[in-house]
Amino acid sequence: QVQLVESGGGLVQAGGTLRLSCVASGRTFGGKPVGWFRETATHWREFVASITWNGGMTYYADFVTGRFTISRGSADNTLYLEMNSLKPEDTAVYFCGAARYDSGSSFKLIYEYDYWGQGTQVTVST
Repeated sequence: QVQLVESGGGLVQAGGTLRLSCVASGRTFGGKPVGWFRETATHWREFVASITWNGGMTYYADFVTGRFTISRGSADNTLYLEMNSLKPEDTAVYFCGAARYDSGSSFKLIYEYDYWGQGTQVTVST
């Protein structure tokens, strides 16, 4: 079992930067894909970014490409999301997810993940 804890959220002005972290406890990510999703009161959980381990492949939603960067810590128990040029529409609760198996896909779908954190709130003001 993997427990995930996100941190790094907060209030930032439009154009600002935040760096989210997700730390795994209980066990490491095991070299499996991990990703970030976000959710609002009116929009169900949507894909933001994902990263595989061995290939180091990264995938991004169109609305964050060029602004957000996903990365993994060297110890295989930490995941990051560097968010630049933030916009008010980026306001959401951000969740990290971890998979138990690597199917070779891009891991953009919720059902591909087995573990989730509790989320961290990101609020971008105008």
